[in-house]
Amino acid sequence: MSGNIVARRYAKALFTVGMKQGAAELETYGTQLAGLAGALAESPEAMRFFRNPVFSVEEKKAVLKQITSQLGVSQMLVNFVSLLADKSRLDSLPGIAEDFGAMLDEKNGIVSGKLVTAVNLSDARKVELKERLEKQTGKKLVLDFGTDADILGGVVLQIGDSVLDASLRAQLNILKETIKRGE
Repeated sequence: MSGNIVARRYAKALFTVGMKQGAAELETYGTQLAGLAGALAESPEAMRFFRNPVFSVEEKKAVLKQITSQLGVSQMLVNFVSLLADKSRLDSLPGIAEDFGAMLDEKNGIVSGKLVTAVNLSDARKVELKERLEKQTGKKLVLDFGTDADILGGVVLQIGDSVLDASLRAQLNILKETIKRGE
């Protein structure tokens, strides 16, 4: 989740409305909100336009209407971004989308994580590790795999806020500290 309190509040408000309307609508809002935030992220000049106080709220709403109609966004989401324009909060849209996505993942029992190894893993090994971790956590995982030769061996696993550093580098550092203390 983003660290922006304003974004979190707006995301929570939209999430609450979506929950009342049903799971299908909630998923639709998440998809459309992510699409809208992605479109704005690809166009930095649009974000500069929305941040610029020289342009009136009505001008910003007119541009938003064009963008949302091209993306096929639902009327509820059009109303939501119109409210953001009224409150001069359009610059918070990427954070709102990020927080909304995190809330949706939490509701669906999906946890994001990253697994770093010293060498590239085969696709079969990645699938095997992911399945094993899903069984242990009891949740569906979305894992990013990465490599870092500096860990020397083993793995560094981050799931949510938890980090498991089972790398050779970490073990050597522990050994080094133990030797320093004379234990």
